Amino acid sequence: MAINAKELPLGKVFTPDFRFRIPSFQRAYIWRPEHVLQLIGDVDEASRTPDVPYFLGSLILVRDGESAYQVIDGQQRLVSLSIIVAALRDLERDPEWMRLLDALIVEPGDKLRGIRNEPRLTLRERDAAFFRQYVQEGNLEALFDLTDDDWTSPAQRTIMHNTRQAYDALALMDDEARHRFASYLVNGVTLVIVTTDDLDGAHRIFDVMNMRGLPLTPSDVFKARATAALPAASMDAYAARWDDIVDPLGDDPRAVEDFFEFLHLILTRKPATGKLIDEFLADVLQPHIDARTVPAFVDRVLAPYATAWRILDHPSDTVLPAWVRDRLEALHDYRNAEWKPVAMWALVHSFRALADDGVSPFVTRGSHAVRGTAGEQALGLHDRQRLEDILAALERLTGIDTLNRTPSIERRGHAAAAIRDLDKGYPVRLVRGLAVNADQRLAALIRLHGEMQGDDDLVRLLLIRANERKAGMKITRPRRLAAVTIMPLDIAGRDGYAGWNGGEHDQWMYRLADMALVQGSADQLDRLDGYADRRDRMLLRQDSKRFPLTAQLADYAECTPAMMRRRQEETVRLIAEYWDIRYDENQTDLTGDNLARIADGGGSAGVGRAARGSKRVTIAQIVAAGLLVPGETLVWERPRKGERWTATVTDDGRFRLEDGSSYASPTAAARAAGGSSGGLDVWRRSADGRRLGDIWKEYRLREA
Repeated sequence: MAINAKELPLGKVFTPDFRFRIPSFQRAYIWRPEHVLQLIGDVDEASRTPDVPYFLGSLILVRDGESAYQVIDGQQRLVSLSIIVAALRDLERDPEWMRLLDALIVEPGDKLRGIRNEPRLTLRERDAAFFRQYVQEGNLEALFDLTDDDWTSPAQRTIMHNTRQAYDALALMDDEARHRFASYLVNGVTLVIVTTDDLDGAHRIFDVMNMRGLPLTPSDVFKARATAALPAASMDAYAARWDDIVDPLGDDPRAVEDFFEFLHLILTRKPATGKLIDEFLADVLQPHIDARTVPAFVDRVLAPYATAWRILDHPSDTVLPAWVRDRLEALHDYRNAEWKPVAMWALVHSFRALADDGVSPFVTRGSHAVRGTAGEQALGLHDRQRLEDILAALERLTGIDTLNRTPSIERRGHAAAAIRDLDKGYPVRLVRGLAVNADQRLAALIRLHGEMQGDDDLVRLLLIRANERKAGMKITRPRRLAAVTIMPLDIAGRDGYAGWNGGEHDQWMYRLADMALVQGSADQLDRLDGYADRRDRMLLRQDSKRFPLTAQLADYAECTPAMMRRRQEETVRLIAEYWDIRYDENQTDLTGDNLARIADGGGSAGVGRAARGSKRVTIAQIVAAGLLVPGETLVWERPRKGERWTATVTDDGRFRLEDGSSYASPTAAARAAGGSSGGLDVWRRSADGRRLGDIWKEYRLREA
């Protein structure tokens, strides 16, 4: 079994030297949006120090012919990297940059040399065509026009949602920042490529790399350096003490590394730059080694902060007061973790006995630990109001940063600035890192008014906040909780949808007004079209009725535009009140018609672009922009099958087929005509043969 290993930058991996194929026995693509966003954030941070490479792990491959390889380990990263490159390509305006980015994921064809145009990565058979058509071949506009009825496997749904999230995150960057990011992605991100000719051997390599011979963790390095500076009499004792403190953090190396990264931020007020070991040794440990205060560091710094970290992981298992547990559990709802350093600081500076011997903040089996006031006294809680204010402000900022897709480097900057001011004793209202400015508030409110398709976790979180605000209390959540749409994709001729016209359905579909929390899975309404049937199914389970905005549906016999407007206004208002962003500095209510007009028309350039992202472009918007004209025809031809369909653009922004039926999206029209879900890919304008996907992209770039 010949084994070869070499470290290569991504620009040397996505080349003709490697044609990757995901074998059928591999699991599907399962990375969640937060994983892709974290990767984008990490690369963005690393790109600010371009001379320092960013190591993305190893790929384990089995040779399957000349330059062809089966991927045994690394599928999730390869697919996610392809998605990121595709989003960069679609956002690009410079033809040369577009060509270079395209060549990273699709091998350019060369008829003279007999080279076929083909993707560098082929997914499992079930998802390969979908991934190639929409992501690798540059049809993101067609992808954004899809709905949850248009994918045939969970992996395709994941690809669709992750592509949206990657596009939205990268759309927040200006051209210069995206070019820096793309250049670093190609030249600074590295992978170790491990290849073999034997499948069994590849699996053995995978086992060895993941199960044995693990390298030293940062904690191991820090412990060795710290204890080496101690007298022999105390070296063993403090080595054991270190293990007693760090071992309960768990055996996930990444989580322990995050702890030390955040501890470094807390103690230095500097966000990480990707060189944790060097920075922690120089900035944190070496001063204690020089001052001979390592024992004090272990007992008075490492121990309480490690305890605080454990509390953040499992707040419900502690004796902390209910209001602290509830706020920490609410922070856990957010997918980013940059709130943790501030929360750790707040706990350590609010509970004097957090790491004292004989005092545990955790409820253990068989213990007689008490909660509430007695728990506060045992842990030495002081300045309760300041802790409440910090946690409330922290959750407010975290929520708004999540909604606004604030990059991770900015979120870490917020944390560093907050701790800097908190250490100075500033009142919470004057702590810059916890403040929400007018632009952030406006961007968040515009986003709340807009479409929410493609981010199920965020929609579920927002609806939880709105429902709990309306209920005036924390609501116990069922084990399975989903956000479902009240209206189906097509309401034409369906029962219970009165008073709709033109593009109103398209306008409200996928906004918060059209979403409701229900117990169970997200697909439970798939076969139901009538409003009464969908409503009754939502209210079938008692746990769904716990949520007042869901329970309200029982009061509506029909789903009307007026109902949607009322639900939208109420839902946005409740969330704005929860985060205290309803009013501006002049006490003007920002949740009414005034903000709705801004949301539909776009505010300032920066806010408008941040709110737009991958939002689905409608036919009505294209018509209003003059890129399509009512009355002109579109054609979809399949010459080999002898099939041809035509559609006419209507005055109210729809496509009317030859049988008289009309549809609010190109994909819906294509599905009705010939069964295709690639509407923007198949329809062409009769006048000039231009593909609709190109027209849609022109509109998006024009509006950006």
